[in-house]
Amino acid sequence: MNNRARFLAAGLATAVSVAIAVASCNGPGSPGAQDTPTSGNVAVSVDETFEPIIQAQLDTFAKLYPNAHVKMSFQPEEKVMLDLINDKVKLAVVSRDLNAEEIAEFAKQTITPRSTRIGIDGLAIVLHRSNPDSLLTIAQLSDIFTGKTSTWSQVSGKKGLAAINVVFDANRSSTTRFVKDSVTRGAALTTRVFAAASNPALLDYVATHPNAIGVVGVNWISDRDDPTAMKFANKVRVASITSRPNPKPNDFIQPYQVYLAEKTPEQLAEHRDLQNYPLRRNLYVISREARAGLGTGFASFVAGKNGQLIFQKSGLMPAQMQARIMVTPKL
Repeated sequence: MNNRARFLAAGLATAVSVAIAVASCNGPGSPGAQDTPTSGNVAVSVDETFEPIIQAQLDTFAKLYPNAHVKMSFQPEEKVMLDLINDKVKLAVVSRDLNAEEIAEFAKQTITPRSTRIGIDGLAIVLHRSNPDSLLTIAQLSDIFTGKTSTWSQVSGKKGLAAINVVFDANRSSTTRFVKDSVTRGAALTTRVFAAASNPALLDYVATHPNAIGVVGVNWISDRDDPTAMKFANKVRVASITSRPNPKPNDFIQPYQVYLAEKTPEQLAEHRDLQNYPLRRNLYVISREARAGLGTGFASFVAGKNGQLIFQKSGLMPAQMQARIMVTPKL
């Protein structure tokens, strides 16, 4: 073999070796190759209040992209945010945006997180099915949650029910934080308050304790096509709420989509029948992913057309779809 032939043979061998190496690095088992918007592995932490709706999103996403493996954990909000900050997960789903302290912490890590509003949620106030006090004002809820009102007879004057027990889904949960921020306005909660082990446990407790009042994310009881959600919904009574002073019976509303939808001041002024449900909050997906990997792909799906339709079907209000509000004139 002459020198030219030896040189070509050596070059060919090198090229084959490089190709094999590249193929092995980018093959099916390679994290680098799998980590795309529609394939690979990613860990996501979700506020457990939203387990039904986000699990529905994941089920659909996994069917569309069988090579995408999203490891989902459902936890209290505080733990979700710690996981995101400590890089245990690339994505978080919570009911608030980042606060100044969290933004500063990401800046220390030279991370620019991306926050996307994906839906509007409502907190349902649930009661035992025998409880007659199903029309409640925000002022009455504040008195109940702070202990100023401690018995049901103080609410309506009706006798028969024992002292009020307030139950939340978990310690340091997003529902507890929301009630403190938006209902009691920072005042301490009553001593007759406790946390259930989970949202299903909360609903079971309220269903079996006539004096209980619970706070639960509406997605646990709103999807009429979900047998589990309907089973929970049939166990309890959902209270109707209003923030209006001196309300009339028609002023009390439940967290239906039409009341979760954002309405302009002009719409509210023109149509008295329209209201914003008082216990509504935004839902966000927050990503710390530095590149367009699987976390970004899942976030884009949830915020996109298919994901927003899943929100709409579940009874929550999609963030990226405008509701068409029609008011029927009274005869």
